Amino acid sequence: MTKTVNNAAKPQRKLHPRFTPVMFSFYMAAIMAFLMCTLITALNRGIDGAFIHWVWKAYQIAMPCAFICVLLVRPLVFKLVHWTVHPP
Repeated sequence: MTKTVNNAAKPQRKLHPRFTPVMFSFYMAAIMAFLMCTLITALNRGIDGAFIHWVWKAYQIAMPCAFICVLLVRPLVFKLVHWTVHPP
């Protein structure tokens, strides 16, 4: 016997497609800021008992800055890609 799933009862918690550029920028900034903060903290302070604390302190500053920068630079990056890549 197969079990059917009723998707109508499950609410969709997704944003409207018009928010795609903003969410792309948010995720890109979040991931890159975390990776950069982790690497730079490790290189400058070393990895010790307070490592996560210092990464988090750096991330609190870097993430909002990275998010705004990615939002602002995104249109320029699209133009650069358009100029350098052949269309499919």
